[in-house]
Amino acid sequence: MSERFLRWMSGDVDVMADVMDGAEMPDSPREKLKAQDKELDRKILTAADAKQIVQAERRGFYVLYNVIAVISCITLIGVLLFAVANLPHYGEENPRAVEVVRRYVEDGLQETGAVNIVSGMILDYRAFDTLGESHVLFTALVCVMILLRIDGKNMRKGYEEYYTIRQDRYHDISKDAIMRSVGLFLLPSIFMYGIYILLNGQNSPGGGFSGGAVMGAALIIFASSYGFNTVDKFFTKRVSMIITFVSLAFYSFAKGYVFFTGANGLDNHIPKGTPGAILSGGMILPLDIAVGMVVACTMFGFYSLFRRGNIGGA
Repeated sequence: MSERFLRWMSGDVDVMADVMDGAEMPDSPREKLKAQDKELDRKILTAADAKQIVQAERRGFYVLYNVIAVISCITLIGVLLFAVANLPHYGEENPRAVEVVRRYVEDGLQETGAVNIVSGMILDYRAFDTLGESHVLFTALVCVMILLRIDGKNMRKGYEEYYTIRQDRYHDISKDAIMRSVGLFLLPSIFMYGIYILLNGQNSPGGGFSGGAVMGAALIIFASSYGFNTVDKFFTKRVSMIITFVSLAFYSFAKGYVFFTGANGLDNHIPKGTPGAILSGGMILPLDIAVGMVVACTMFGFYSLFRRGNIGGA
């Protein structure tokens, strides 16, 4: 260093030459802070640009969504107005308007074997519509289970015990002597009445939906009278899922077979039975049973999920 200084004093070396030529010199703390500020400003600008891009994409999506919604509504309105314009005038005779109804009334007994025309219509002529309604009930039960089910994934530790034990004890009326006595007296009658409605739907007002609702109410009364622990001995979550799955699967395959044979002009070889008898109506009776099982499991499932956050034991 002293040699360099002596050479600079003698004029042989210019120590500022490197600086003038643009050579890098050690950064001072102030320069380092300035560089960090510039880098931070660049990152902030980059984040702001990204946010603007996201907002622009959202605005574009909302504009496209609104345009599609308006076009869909205008199209639907146009179709409905066209259909209304082609409807017959009020009071004008229109044989085709009652063609389907006349077919149900005049040929329903012969074609379905059911004395109750309503059951013949919803479980024979329009069986796929009833299948969709049954699947709607099952889907609703699954959705409620996702929202209300209590397990380790959606509840913190210790809360499940508090909810299922303390809260259930607070609302538990199974120890009440009057409730148990009334349940013991009414439950056999309610179950039998539900089974009667379920099995007699092809001959009189009733069927799967009403019979299943009565049996579901009987299960709810049973749980209220004797507690969930008693119900879990024979009606667990696994049993409920198996009953629902088997019922819906049987309904789908049975009516799929009937519609396939009918569409191809084939005989399905399912006897209609004697009208008015229990074993009559072709597939209407087993389909009523399938629908009734789905309705009963769904009703009790809703009640159990709202009461204790689960359908039953494993």
